[in-house]
Amino acid sequence: MPFDLSGGKPRKAISCQSDGRTFEELRRECLQKNELFEDPDFPACDSSLFYSKSVPINFQWKRPLDICQDPKFILGGASRTDICQGQLGDCWLLAAIASLTLHKDTLTRVVPHDQSFNDRYAGIFHFQFWQHNQWLDVVVDDKLPTVRDRLVFVHSADNNEFWSALLEKAYAKLHGSYEALKGGSTLEAMEDFTGGVGEMYETKSAPDNLFRILKKAHERGSMLGCSINITSSAESEARTSTGLVKGHAYSITGLEEVNYRGGKIKLIRVRNPWGQVEWNGPWSDDSREWSMIDASEKNRLLQKSDDGEFWMEFEDFKANYDKIEICNLTPDSLTDDTKRKWETTMLEGSWIRGSTAGGCRNFIDTFWTNPQFKLKLEDADDDDDQCSVIVALMQKNRRKLRSEGLDLEPIGFAIYEAPDDEDQPGKDFFRYNGSKARSKTYINMREISERFELAPGNYLLVPTTFQPHHEADFMLRIFSEKQAGTQEMGNTIDADLPDPPAPNPPEEETNEEKGLRRLFEQIAGSDQAISARELQQVLNGVLMRRKEIQFDGVSLNTCHSIINLMDIDCSGMLDFQEFKILWDKLKKWIMLFLSYDTDRSGCMSSYELRLALKAAGIKLNNKLLQLLSLRFADSNYNIDFDDYLTCIVRLENMFRVFQAMDKAKRGVVSMNFQQFLSWTMNA
Repeated sequence: MPFDLSGGKPRKAISCQSDGRTFEELRRECLQKNELFEDPDFPACDSSLFYSKSVPINFQWKRPLDICQDPKFILGGASRTDICQGQLGDCWLLAAIASLTLHKDTLTRVVPHDQSFNDRYAGIFHFQFWQHNQWLDVVVDDKLPTVRDRLVFVHSADNNEFWSALLEKAYAKLHGSYEALKGGSTLEAMEDFTGGVGEMYETKSAPDNLFRILKKAHERGSMLGCSINITSSAESEARTSTGLVKGHAYSITGLEEVNYRGGKIKLIRVRNPWGQVEWNGPWSDDSREWSMIDASEKNRLLQKSDDGEFWMEFEDFKANYDKIEICNLTPDSLTDDTKRKWETTMLEGSWIRGSTAGGCRNFIDTFWTNPQFKLKLEDADDDDDQCSVIVALMQKNRRKLRSEGLDLEPIGFAIYEAPDDEDQPGKDFFRYNGSKARSKTYINMREISERFELAPGNYLLVPTTFQPHHEADFMLRIFSEKQAGTQEMGNTIDADLPDPPAPNPPEEETNEEKGLRRLFEQIAGSDQAISARELQQVLNGVLMRRKEIQFDGVSLNTCHSIINLMDIDCSGMLDFQEFKILWDKLKKWIMLFLSYDTDRSGCMSSYELRLALKAAGIKLNNKLLQLLSLRFADSNYNIDFDDYLTCIVRLENMFRVFQAMDKAKRGVVSMNFQQFLSWTMNA
């Protein structure tokens, strides 16, 4: 379902503690009891460190008060020098923390400053992270893994400063263990610190409008970084003759166009987080170029000091830097004085094998069964006739699921021009229509994002895993300059079940009907009615002769469901007229089953269930189809005839009941999912 994230104040973080208690409640209780907090959700034990192996050395969990005499939470302000890597492969996280220190407002949210080792100290600290459209407040105790009184993982250059070590512990708790933090991308952590969506550009292959992209991102308060690649570890933080540093993270702090020598020139302002060591080429602080522009322009832009910040011509920037990272922030991450804000919408869904895990376009027979979303772009950008859109696809909770043997799936998405039909397009649409845009590649990252320039119109967005039958939960975020409408396709629960035609009187019966009457009288006996067990015998006798149908016989349970559907007079049995109507339905159901048994195996693929039910007059949304697949499909995602018959009969029963409850409507427009879930699993 879609969530509109546009506008509004920053949302309050919710406690993720298992008992629901907040940081303040837990700290207050500890102070009242005069005891230090010990976190039951992330205890100081081996399982909080590693999940795949035993702890290689003898760790001791110690509080900062046991490590040094005068511990400080933050000493002299949080800075990049507070972050030194330990014995864990989480440098991606540390680079993000270092970047975070350059954005004080964001840092204050992630690392609340209302905590210390002095005032109201109770051995408990808290940090805030963004996860899947909500801010979480993560509490930890201050027991840290040590060896010989030294911190094993992240630590500060100052031995008595602990905010970075405690932040790492809170992030490890969020993902289940310290080991879960091994390997990742800086943008992943930046998104968790801001709620933003990341983009990455190679300057040598960037789009022609890169300057405009960066300028708009800066105006929207996005976090911008850049760096120069290195070819070996020996080049790390090596200085070039122009004053730039290789393998070093810079931030981008401004973009301007100025009048220069009768024309416009593009400038970009870059900051070295060291606070010194600057570019010494054209447009550097003391360069002659500044004397050739208007004095008021110069005074507005240039502040001459060795503060690590400098201007460059944009072409020089692209020639010297290799990579740009953008973290586009959602409105609730921005301050009120931000010039422009993204319009943001979020959608959620799941790939479930057998129903909605259709795989990429290579697997055309199942690709169409993936979740589909309509994207409505009505208004072009203010300064263009196109619509700027960033699509970000994130798979959820995969880092936490590593301990269960699950890892990141290769994911991607495709965008099509949407047909006029409001229903979910089927296989033929994707067979004969190419995509309008798509992700560059399928890759096993937590989130992939692409920026597109699309003409106003309606589009169909299809997120997928690369292989079919691979399960994961996902989240889609749409960033656009103007509000974009979204709609989940195939989300209708409806049934068009017309009343069956009245049977012919005996004197007008066809030869087929006369033969059916003789069969009925032979089975029914003197009471002229068929019970569930008698129905089972006749159905098995007839259907066993159909060699194209593979099944082990109709179950008695299915026959009871059939009688519930057809028993108009509530006798618990079928008279001839009811039996005849059933026979007509059964012929239709058999025809549908055979038409969707595409490989003539005698079974129907569970991915075809949506189409088979639609042909029978029944429309279900993705959640209900996922449930039916789990209930009726085998391990190879096939449904045999008996399970197909049980499924379709129970669905007709359900809709008939709802029709009787609301005769003013034709069929059922919607229903309570939990009621349906209970009914399907227990009926």
